[in-house]
Amino acid sequence: MRKILVIGAGRSASSLIKYLLDKSETENLHITIADLSLALAQQKAQNHINARAIAFDIHNIEQRHQEIKNSDIVVSMLPAFMHMEVAKDCIRFKKSMVTASYISPEMQALDTEAKENNLIFMNEIGLDPGIDHMSAMKVIDQIRDKGGKIILFESFCGGLVAPESDTNLWNYKFTWNPRNVVLAGQGGVAKFIQEGTYKYIPYNKLFRRTEFLNVEGYGKFEAYANRDSLKYRCIYGLEDALTVFRGTIRRVGYSRAWDILVQLGMTDDSYTLDNSEEMTYREFTNLFLPYHPSDTVEIKLRHAQKIDQDDIIWDKLVEIGLFDKTQKIGLKDATPAQALEKILSEKWALQPNDKDMIVMYHKFGYELNGEQKQIDATMVCLGDDQTYTAMAKTVGLPVAIATLKILNGEITTPGVQLPIKKEIYDPILEELEKFGVVFHEHQTPYLGYNTENYSY
Repeated sequence: MRKILVIGAGRSASSLIKYLLDKSETENLHITIADLSLALAQQKAQNHINARAIAFDIHNIEQRHQEIKNSDIVVSMLPAFMHMEVAKDCIRFKKSMVTASYISPEMQALDTEAKENNLIFMNEIGLDPGIDHMSAMKVIDQIRDKGGKIILFESFCGGLVAPESDTNLWNYKFTWNPRNVVLAGQGGVAKFIQEGTYKYIPYNKLFRRTEFLNVEGYGKFEAYANRDSLKYRCIYGLEDALTVFRGTIRRVGYSRAWDILVQLGMTDDSYTLDNSEEMTYREFTNLFLPYHPSDTVEIKLRHAQKIDQDDIIWDKLVEIGLFDKTQKIGLKDATPAQALEKILSEKWALQPNDKDMIVMYHKFGYELNGEQKQIDATMVCLGDDQTYTAMAKTVGLPVAIATLKILNGEITTPGVQLPIKKEIYDPILEELEKFGVVFHEHQTPYLGYNTENYSY
């Protein structure tokens, strides 16, 4: 049997492992599921005849060498910073490798050795990055094949709560890592190009500069800028495009409310709070407000942020419990961001019957035969349950499909790469459609810079 080693059995691996197990008999596969938690690996293995669950310590060199050596291909679903030890062993034992993570400089440095050994190191093959690359390049290549020239590319993606599970004023619940949500946009300015002019948005302005989107059947959304859109000009061959912008999708109104938390300083992760363990949510909120001998915390916050009492933003702040006098942070030496994450994790947790939703939206502006045209492509994927979420499907399934196609010799180009070639994106997108990951393309009038849709 052909042996696949999957390292990491976390949430993103659920659909990945199920796909491989479902294919195991017809494709003659045996899947080893390796995780630090044996119980988690066993849970994902489901007692399948073609699965083997093991407790696995990435720092155990002997075990790591043995498992990689005995496999035919390796899938790493570890955190990105842990990939390199696996990658170096894959070079040593001449095994191809698949990850959903961005290509790091250290990973890129293995390109020559991977090519010399005829190995495929496929990266950025999850959701974002991953499905975004493939779905964008498919349309871009189609436009170029007709002789068209891309002048605008905008791409948006968001992990949200499904409409039937949308039960709070923020229209948002945590469908993935809460810490990443709290720290979104930090660590640098958002940069992009718009109508031929470079644009930069600092973190303190990020959530007040949004674009509005409409997705048929799902209503209106907003998007704030991702950190670096400019690198995609080179990746996609869009050096001559006048507009290249990538953003994160939320429901309308989220960003304006989130900006209040940013301006207060609650998302800061650079220092720790004294006595955070015993601090109530109300005391946490009061840390960021000026002293007043008689005004309440509520009044001080409204004055500081100029929020009217009948503003929906005020109701949102109340809803997440910022003024609760009894609930405690309960974390020792917490940063403000960690304290906020604790508060929100209680309010925005997915309930047992909740479902999540992934929304992706691309805009392609192009010139063809002297005319300016535009194609909008949208994809909405709904989760099945708490295990096979939309996030798990859209991250894990492309990884699984790519792994099998490499194993079957259908993807053959060696080296460290991402999925922007036709031999990769065509068959994977086709297979994804069977699982509800479907893009709907619409030809629309070319809008270019439309002041009705943009606030940046």
